[in-house]
Formats: sequence, C-alpha cells, structure tokens
Amino acid sequence: MRLESFLKEQILSRLKYDNPWWISGMIPSDYEQMTRRPYINLFYPLITEKSIRRTVVLMGPRRVGKTVMIFHSISKLLKEGVNPQKIIYLSIDTPIYNNLSLEQLFKFAREALMQNDNTDDFFLFYDEIQYLDNWEVHLKSMSDSYRNVKFIASGSAAAALKKKSSESGAGRFTDFMLPPLTFSEYLHLKNLDRLILKKIISWKGQEISAYDTVNIEELNTNFLDYINFGGYPEVAFSDKIKSDPGQYIRHDIVDKVLLRDLPSLYGISDTQELNRLFVYIAYRSGSEFSYDRLSQESDIRIDVLKKYIQYLEAAFLIKVVYKTDINAKRMQRVTSFKVYLTNPSLRCALFSPLSFLDDNIGNMVETAIFAQWIQRDKTDVYYANWSKGRDKGEVDLIGLDIIKQKPNWAVEIKWSDRYFEHIGELKSLLQFMEINKVDEAIVTSISKFGEKQLQKVRLQFIPAAIYAYIVGHNTFEKKQQSIGL
Repeated sequence: MRLESFLKEQILSRLKYDNPWWISGMIPSDYEQMTRRPYINLFYPLITEKSIRRTVVLMGPRRVGKTVMIFHSISKLLKEGVNPQKIIYLSIDTPIYNNLSLEQLFKFAREALMQNDNTDDFFLFYDEIQYLDNWEVHLKSMSDSYRNVKFIASGSAAAALKKKSSESGAGRFTDFMLPPLTFSEYLHLKNLDRLILKKIISWKGQEISAYDTVNIEELNTNFLDYINFGGYPEVAFSDKIKSDPGQYIRHDIVDKVLLRDLPSLYGISDTQELNRLFVYIAYRSGSEFSYDRLSQESDIRIDVLKKYIQYLEAAFLIKVVYKTDINAKRMQRVTSFKVYLTNPSLRCALFSPLSFLDDNIGNMVETAIFAQWIQRDKTDVYYANWSKGRDKGEVDLIGLDIIKQKPNWAVEIKWSDRYFEHIGELKSLLQFMEINKVDEAIVTSISKFGEKQLQKVRLQFIPAAIYAYIVGHNTFEKKQQSIGL
C-alpha cells in the first residue's frame, strides 16, 4: 500500500473515531455525564445564529473547559434534531492532521461521510486552532468560500487568538471568551447550591435580591477550596490533581502560556524573564505596584516591563486595575496600579495551598472577589488611594460613573469580623464616603451579615464568600440579559 493511501486511510479512520455521533447519534458518555457550565447558555446561541453569517471563535485560558463546552454544544444540536452527519469536530493538534489545511480537513471529513460534493448546512468545529500557522487567514477564507457552513473555532492561546482575530477577522469573527470558573459556577458544578439562600434586602431605597447561606462555615470551607483549586473545572473535581496542583497547573497551564503561546507576537523574546516577572507578581496578587519599583526590584527596563504586563493581561493571566484619588478622580499619569491574578488558583499552583490563617489570605480573598468582577465585558472598576502628608488612605473597590465622574458605589474587602463591631476603624472608607457623598457602602467579613449606621452613612456587612457569589452570579445574569435570555 502506498504511503499516501495509508495516511488517507488513517485520517479517515481518525475522523470517524473523533465523531462517534455520525453513527451513534450521541457524544461520548464521559462528556455527556459532565455537568454543563452555565456559560453554554451564552455560547450556544452564537452557534445556532444564522441571520448573521459570522464565524465564532471560542477563546480562553487553558483548561477552563472549552473542548467540553464544544461537546456539550454538539449534544444540544443533536437533541434539537440536527442531522448527526452534518456536525464535524476536528482537533487541529491531532498529530496525523499535521500539515493539513482547514479546507483539506473539511474535504476528508466529507469523504468519510460519503458527502464529497455536499458542502451545505454543516456545523464545523475546529478545536485548538492555534496549532495551525496563519489560522486566521485560513478561517477567513473558509468562511468566505463556504457560505452555508457554520464555523466554530477554539483555542487556548488567548493572547495570540485575540490579537489575530481582531486584526484579520474584523466583521467575520465573533469572539467568545470563556473565563475561569466563578465562585457561583463552582458551587453549582459541585451541587452545592443548597448552601445559598435568596433573600430580599433594602438597598439605596429599593428592595433588591440578595443572598445568605444556611451554613457559613461550610461555605467558607468551599470558598477557600475555590481560592486554592476552584478556577479550573478539572482541578476542582480531582483529588489527585489537588494533591499536586503545581504539576498540573504550573506545567500544563502556566508554562505553556508563558513559553509557548506566541509571546513573540508581542515582541517578547526572553520568556524566562517574562516567567520570572509573572511569578513575582503572582505571589503579590492584590498589591500595588509601580513601574519604577518593579524595574528596580526585577532589574527589567520599564519599556520592557510594560510589554510584559500587556502580554500577561492579554493572555488572561493578570488584570491591571487603576486608581483614583480621594475625590474619585482618575490619575492623568499612571504611576502606580494594582495587579490581580485572573484566577486565584494560579497562586496555589506556583507556591502552595493557603489556609485561613495564612498571612496572604486577605490578598487572595481580594483577588478572588476581583476575579468575579473582571469577567464583566465592560465595567469601570477602580481602587482609591491617596497620600498627602499624614492623610493616607485606600478603598479597595469603587465603581465610577464615567460621565458624572463620581463613584456609584464602594466596597471595602476585609477578611475579618472585627469591623462589624468597630466600624469607626474603617477610617479610609468613611472619609472617602463623606468627601464623595456616598451614603451606602459594602464591607466584607468572614461571617458577619448585617447593617451598621454611622451618622449619615450606612454600611452593609456581607461575608466575603457570599459577596463573591453575588458578583459572579450577577455577572452571568447581566451577560444573559445582554443577549436577551
């Protein structure tokens, strides 16, 4: 048998193996049994949208469940009556597909289905598309050539995918970012929704939905587990991986992003230096940084530092948060800023799991809360920091009305119950509220829940775990509302 014929036979065999629904009408049972991430309710309508002819690009950090979501989407298509032989799944990193173009793969799939001359009404999924050089050019050409095919591509090299999708796919690609698990998703996937109680409270003169818990100790235990392991579905459900998260996350996620996921696109050549900076920042997640201090402590030039931070943010490993002064005015010149890991579990993988008594637990609780906020598509979240003589202060989280240039709300993130009985010690928050005429604010705690009135201001105390749940839950609800669900 000639080599070409042998390879073709192997390719066709692999295609049939990767697409079992062509015969069975079902996705593999291990995928079917996995709990669906709620984000599928946002992603799936993009797949079935036919009035606008756009290719969907599913991107996100490694190991957040993109391939699983593709298989769950295929399952929904099958259950809604789509012909199983009109759904094609191709994982570009499969070795036998090496050097094959997207069009060649589509042709082989049609041949395996004995539909050589039929190119209409297919749903075509290209997984791990970043392994194909110039994928964006190929995908753009395919979407132009096969107008009756719905193309869906996914990839883990988030920074590279986003850059190329924006540059080459304008008007043809719709990007969908799948983030790490929110705390509300984490509880849902572990069947722990029973820990949350919905309630109605008065906030700014209106009755709004809020949340409580039936067992704060159990909720906090799971919140700590989320901080250490919960950002990645595979880690959250595996005791084996939890026993050595560094081996899994550091090598399979962090190293690949820093060393392999095309940092050269951002003009980065020294990946070891990039890695060293990331480790430095990860250990201090939630801290304030300045380029001058970072440059002195890391011995990296400021212009190079800015490039590294731009890449790390594009790769969805960190989020830079900028500050205002005590009057909630944004700084014209950025001299300092806070940096948060987008996923608190990254710190555990790089160093070691945290306990409730760890010196760094406060910063990681803050990081976990910010991880819920930064999943919103558009949000003007800042922190306030000021220093003038002896007058110094900071407020962890403020939301700005950009038009009015005034704060809409403020949150002080504490991992302590002390301030519930000693609200006068929250001097920075109270000073900020007085100057900016903010009447109500939120203060997080370990377990205390309730209101405290001090002269003209009211403070709503909420356990940090519940607040993280609320932000993650509301973020998802807003995304659903934005697409009319």
